[in-house]
Amino acid sequence: MLTGKELILATKPYAKEIRWRSWYHTLTTLFLLIGSILGSVYVSNIFARILCSVFVAMLLARFFIIFHDFQHHTILRGSKAADLIFTIFGIYMITPPNIWKRSHDHHHAHNAKLFSASIGSFPIMTRQKFFEATKNERMVYLAIRHPINMFFAYFTTFMFGMCISSFVSNPRRHWDSLAVIILHVSMGVFFVVHFGWLTFFLAFFLPFFLSQMLGSYLFYAQHNFPGVKFRKNQDWTYSDAALESSSYMELNPFMQWVTANIGYHHIHHLNAKIPFYRLPEAMAAIPELQKAKVTTLSPSDIAACLRLKVWDADLNRMIGFDELGWKR
Repeated sequence: MLTGKELILATKPYAKEIRWRSWYHTLTTLFLLIGSILGSVYVSNIFARILCSVFVAMLLARFFIIFHDFQHHTILRGSKAADLIFTIFGIYMITPPNIWKRSHDHHHAHNAKLFSASIGSFPIMTRQKFFEATKNERMVYLAIRHPINMFFAYFTTFMFGMCISSFVSNPRRHWDSLAVIILHVSMGVFFVVHFGWLTFFLAFFLPFFLSQMLGSYLFYAQHNFPGVKFRKNQDWTYSDAALESSSYMELNPFMQWVTANIGYHHIHHLNAKIPFYRLPEAMAAIPELQKAKVTTLSPSDIAACLRLKVWDADLNRMIGFDELGWKR
């Protein structure tokens, strides 16, 4: 039974990039994305345009996860062409690459710690801390974890959280956040002026709205699910955080492709150097990785994840309002 460092070492053979596969997935996804955007603009049949628009959203989600692997230096490291492609994409997705990398690296280093800053992740309060918090602190905490926040992630998480908030907090350091917002709004105006409101909605607004809503929920459910464990900082270990506090999301083959295997999230957190296309291979080869805590995109599983509100140290699990005993 492999645990801790031994288990991490067992994943090392899969933490080797297959360069041609990295380029294949990157370029095919990019070309499909460009083609789908063009389809949502120029195809005459409205139903075909809507299908193209939804497919653009799916491809944005897929390419964002490939971008995420590049930011981990997992694929295409040292490639100037890839750096250019993903820098442009990060700007297009309202995700300044430097800010994303810093916040996401912090998330990996501190995932499932009860008393660390919730940089790059959804905040977690203990039951005790929740009752000790002020009314405003509870309101902000619950608002961030609310489904409406995930539904409107295009505005709340990406426009405001990723860009506006970072710029306001430190304009000199995060000037690029303002630049990204200005460029994004300019692109939206361009679509309206040159193609009209319908094309703006189908080729620009709807794909961003859907892909960032999906991404926000996936990120939430990967670390907020029935059975998740959170630990005090002194009791925390990297491998336990990966296996106990990161889910395996079972998806059908198409959605696995759309999400670029991000559902194998427990393995990704155990070793972020495993390319996304090798995660299933690692899971199939290492029995310990097959004992993951599972969730899905079924309505019942989504509802179960969204019901979780605070960590109860006595019960050693996340609880919802029904067990919290808090009158809203």
